[in-house]
Amino acid sequence: MSELRFLVLEDHAFQRAVAVKMLQRAGHCQVLEAADGHEALMLLRERGAVDIALCDMRMMGMDGLMFLRGAGEAGLVRAVVILSELAPQLRRTVEQILRMQDFRLLGSIEKPLDPRMLEKILKKYRLSPQQWVGGAKGIVVPSDQEVRLGLKRQEFRAYYQPKVCLERGECIGAEVLVRWVRGKTSMLSPAEFLPVIEHFALYDELFTSLLDQGLSMQRMVQKYGRFYLAFNLDVSQLANPRLPQLIQLALQRHELPASGLVLELDEDSIAGVPAASLETMVRLRMMGCGLSINDFGVGYSSLERLRQMPFSEVKLDAGFIHNMMQQPRYRTVIRNALTLARELKMTVVAEGVESEAQLNCLKQMGCDVGQGYYYARPMNSMDLMAWLFERGVKISCQA
Repeated sequence: MSELRFLVLEDHAFQRAVAVKMLQRAGHCQVLEAADGHEALMLLRERGAVDIALCDMRMMGMDGLMFLRGAGEAGLVRAVVILSELAPQLRRTVEQILRMQDFRLLGSIEKPLDPRMLEKILKKYRLSPQQWVGGAKGIVVPSDQEVRLGLKRQEFRAYYQPKVCLERGECIGAEVLVRWVRGKTSMLSPAEFLPVIEHFALYDELFTSLLDQGLSMQRMVQKYGRFYLAFNLDVSQLANPRLPQLIQLALQRHELPASGLVLELDEDSIAGVPAASLETMVRLRMMGCGLSINDFGVGYSSLERLRQMPFSEVKLDAGFIHNMMQQPRYRTVIRNALTLARELKMTVVAEGVESEAQLNCLKQMGCDVGQGYYYARPMNSMDLMAWLFERGVKISCQA
């Protein structure tokens, strides 16, 4: 895969410099910048198209919408991240306009920029290796043959990030993440191989491998107490009517109950899911699995929509947790989510807990579960076992 090309369109010099520096620190070297729409269009016509434009909407002269209309007509921008702080109704209208212009809208991020939130949004950019705009330089992305071989060799390893009950301080489970371990020294993050997984429809193969690894680990931990695991599902996997059976057979092999599993789906992927996918969700819940709506608050799930779908858990987006101590409105969003979850009898997980202040605030609000670097970074199964027992952490299970 060639290196991604970026444009930062921001009229505030300091904010523009911050965004450029964040991208560069994340390893992105091909970053163009402009202070207004006219300058940005001239720059792209001279230097060529970009993959992603980080675009302020409110600027003097040619604003962000005018720029994107021109850039879209000329094929100079593939995907957009909105940098402006807009009222929800106005933001939804802007997003609808961009979708009508055939842009890939990755999301919105408010100022000051949060590097973790920016990284999370950029991970949504998924293209096949043949589609990158950038030149020949940059990171070499694995081919589908290499990914398939890695799956066959079981090189994709499950990593675990603990989840802790905030009220009792007990570790109740972990989210299962993935790393690609190639040889003794090379380890690839999901951002480096998930585009290939998505483009070549290999999610089921990856999920099957992680599920087997996770259940093997869960079986060991269950000797000391019940411990649930959360796995990420892509919404496309719900179209497979055999998914519940695949999970059921794996549970039977490991002699484990379905109640020990939670399956996470991104909020922005579930709008308008077809009836067959909704049926799969219902079957998973009837088996006893939990269903979690991931990154809650980033999309636009309505109360009625949540009532209609069989979720048992809400997972708050890490961006809200990151900003909650500095900006009261984020605490308001979290309180509203907790109220909504209680009404629907759903568990609430706060992702991205990094400080004791955040932890205490979440506990006071009545949040159920915390996950983040405050407790532990993702780790392999042996390190997880050591983390549990060296710290004398009680293992429990929360349904």
